[in-house]
This record gives sequence, C-alpha cells and structure tokens, in this order.
Amino acid sequence: MRMERRPVLRYLEAGLMYKVLIVDDEEPVREAVKILGEWEKLNIHEIIEAENGKDAIRIVREKQPELVIVDMKMPEMSGSEFLRIVELDYPDIQTIVVSGYDSFEFTRQAILSRVTDYLLKPISGEELNAALEKCISKTEKITQGLNHNIPLSVLKTNTLMSILKGSFESNGTKMYLRTFGDNCNEKYFNIALLRIMSIQEYTVNSADKSPEFFCSEIVSMINEACMENIECFSFVDTLKSNQIVMLISDNDITKKDNHMIYVEAVRKLYKKVREKFKADVIISIGSSFQGIKSVGGSYRSAEVILLSLNAIDTREGIYTEAVSCTRTAQASILTNMFLIKNAVEKGSFHYLKSIISDYLIKIKEGDYFSFKDAEKTTREFIILMEDIAEAFGVPQKLPINSDSNYVFSSFQEFEKLLYTIIDVYYHEIRKCIKANENFDIVEIKDFIDKNYFQDIKISIFTNKYYLSRAYIMKLFKKNFGCGIHEYIQNVRMRKAGELLNDKQLKILSISQLLGYTDTNYFSKAFKNYYGVSPTDYRKQ
Repeated sequence: MRMERRPVLRYLEAGLMYKVLIVDDEEPVREAVKILGEWEKLNIHEIIEAENGKDAIRIVREKQPELVIVDMKMPEMSGSEFLRIVELDYPDIQTIVVSGYDSFEFTRQAILSRVTDYLLKPISGEELNAALEKCISKTEKITQGLNHNIPLSVLKTNTLMSILKGSFESNGTKMYLRTFGDNCNEKYFNIALLRIMSIQEYTVNSADKSPEFFCSEIVSMINEACMENIECFSFVDTLKSNQIVMLISDNDITKKDNHMIYVEAVRKLYKKVREKFKADVIISIGSSFQGIKSVGGSYRSAEVILLSLNAIDTREGIYTEAVSCTRTAQASILTNMFLIKNAVEKGSFHYLKSIISDYLIKIKEGDYFSFKDAEKTTREFIILMEDIAEAFGVPQKLPINSDSNYVFSSFQEFEKLLYTIIDVYYHEIRKCIKANENFDIVEIKDFIDKNYFQDIKISIFTNKYYLSRAYIMKLFKKNFGCGIHEYIQNVRMRKAGELLNDKQLKILSISQLLGYTDTNYFSKAFKNYYGVSPTDYRKQ
C-alpha cells in the first residue's frame, strides 16, 4: 500500500531553506538543541543563537527567522514577554518553547501566543524534530501562495493574509502585489468583516451543512457583484469559519476620502446577501488606508469594532464605530478553577455543568458581554481545562485547543462551545483517572533497573500507560527524588563502577554494555558522576 507523503516533505522537495533562532541563557542547552536537531534533513540552513529575549528580538528583526526555539525563564527579557512581542509583530514565525518549568502561567502564555509545541527539559531528539516538522508544515501552509499554478483568487487570498498578519515582507511575495492592480500603492482600501449570526440555523437544510461551505457561497456572490468604480474581493477568514474578509477599493485614485463611498458599497452588498441567503449578518467596516500594504490597519480597526459588539444582544446591521459601554467588571472563569477541578476529580459531570451554567447566568445578568470578552473567556477556559487535564496525566493536548475552534456569532453559540469544551475534556480526564487507578510508578523504576542498557525514551511509558510525559516525570521525581533521565544515568554509572572492577573488561566494552554508542560521552558522564575518569577509577 502506497502511503501519502506528509506536507513537510513536499515542502522540502521544493528546495526552500529556513533559519532557526535558539534563545536560551544556558549555553549547554543551546548546544544540546544544535546537536539533537536534524537540521539538514529539515532544510534548515542557518542556526542563530541568542542569550536573552532582548537580543532575540533584535535578531528577529534583522534576520527574520522562520522558526524560533525559546526558553521561558531568562534574564533581560523573559520568554513570555518575547512570545507576546513575536505573536503581535511577527505572527507567521513558528515558535517552540523549551522549558525546565512545568508552570501553569508559562503554559498559559504559550497557548495565548499560539506556540507550535511546549517541550520540557531535558528534551529528546525525537520530540524536538517532531516539533520542528510541525513548524515547517505550518510555514508551508502560510507560504503556499508561492506556487504559481494555484488559482488567482487563492493567490490573492494568501498575499492579502500575509499583509494582514504583518508577514508580507518575509514571505518574499512582493511580485504578487500586482494581483490587486498596477496602482495598488496609490489606491485607498477598506477592510470590512462580515459575520453570519447563528450560522448553524442556515446550514441545516443545506446539502453541505458546514459553515465553510455556506460562507464560500456568500464569498462567490460578493466577488461576482459589480458596482460602478468599486472593486470588492472577499474570502473566508482562515481563523474563523463563520467570518468573511472583504477588501474594498475605488478605481479612482484621485479620491482621498473614500470611506463614505465604501460604506455605501457595503450597504448594497449587505442588502444582496440578506435577499439571496435570508441570513442575519453583521458587518464592521474599518478605516480607509492608502496602499495595499497598509490594509492591516483597516483590518485591525474593523476587528476592534466587531469584537466590541454585545454578544448577549447582537443586532444585525452595519457598524462603523466600536460600541462603548460602561459596565461592572466580569469575574474571570478562572475563579472557578478549584470547583471545576473538584467536580472532574469526583466524577460529577452534572455538578460541572451547573458550575458553568451559574457562571453564564451571571454574565447574562450584566447585560453587556462583548465578542472580545467571549473569545478571552474561551481561551482562558481551554487553558484551565488543559491545566487540569495535564494534572491528571492526559497525554496530549486535545484538538479543541485551537483558535480555529472559537467559532460563534451569538451568546447561544458561545454557551454551546463552553459546554462542548467541558464534555470533551471531562471524558478524556475521567478516562485517564481510571487508568491511573491501575498505575504504579514503581513499574517504571523496575523497567529501568532491568533495561538500563537500552535506549529508554519517555514515549515508551506514555504510550503504555496513556499518561502525559509531564505527569509521569513529575510523579517519578516525587517518589524517587530525581528525574527519569537522571535515574537512568545513575543506574548506568553504578553498574559501570561494578564492571570496572573486572580488569579483563575493556572500557569500550563496558560503555557498550551500558548502552553508550560514544565512548567519549561515557567517559565524560562517568567523570561527572564519580569525579575521576574510568581509567583513574580502575587504578584506585
């Protein structure tokens, strides 16, 4: 049976080369990463290093690496602050966190900054290279517009998305600006965001019930609509399947204040969408900006307007200004952390749902809860459930841990999403709790004692016991006073001391018997443990 190639391999065959930046204040850690990475295989041709976050930001600006590997705890500027800056200014850079701290706050910042992977020290080559492949696969999706054989609409979408995300210059796609017209640097542009309210209601009777299909039908209608001197190009937002991005421009470049013209054009499109699809929609219109490369500002202003709308009582229509509302501060869902954790631990799904229900009732009593509040609450809730899942040993992040799943256009859809989150996480965590009841950490210690000469990877235990790497390592250290890798090293070194008493055994043979493929590495490890070399130890 012929297997389909992974996207990363297709990308490597294209001959594209990458730069990676390693940010860690400890030189041995940077060296270890350089040794473990399969750089040539991954087409990574340049490895850059930085000792702190401040130097790293400077290097990012100068070198524009595609990938960054960063520690969370550093002098000058922390990894958390570095990630916030990169996520804001360089959203297409793929990041991997390597940390010695299994911290809730660090994990929270990593999720908010959309890191590709979070690895705990000491890392293995297998984990590092898997994370690097994920990064390259993501980069491929972002830069797929470089393929000259794709349709013009896809090319324009990819180019515009790179502009909106602020990654246009680094993508090397300047030549594609002309897809927006020869005078695209002189014309004025507006971005409008169209969101379909309660989209599920409009897909029930459709042959293809997905929100993406319904939105694509609207996109086709908008792109085919002709208006005098006005051009409109639209596409489905890559992060929110119920949202459409519209780029509007005027062919008359002599007009400087085109905002009212664009608003009128949007009104006509709004009317056509309402008449044809019988759907309730909201549209936010950003400010006008000159030049296609400046439309990111229009997109951000449109997003501010859209996110300010009241999710509890959203009314269809066109919005050109953000909603301003005085209100009392809403309590964060994180304040329910201990109640939620207790409900999961006790196995009370009904109680868990009642906690969320009470929280939602309090929100509705406040009358105003913006879409921005809803998105923030969703992120915080996923971080909370992810942290609880990790505490109970759930071995991997669940598929719902993605911004693309924050799809709602009403408070009812927001409520439904929260209940979906607790349903998914609750049952996965309960499954893991049952697995823990039959798990004894001593089994891992016994396995190491008997198989210390093998190449022992943590994945052996995570796969066998259906428990997370972090959970197993934390439990092992709690019970035996050291980490798994340290324990393996200790067992090997104690055995090495015994074997060296046999004068007939060569040091090369001893290192091989202990599972070391490199005698020099064995000698260094031995000296680090005993304070003397294997040769000097034998002489004692």
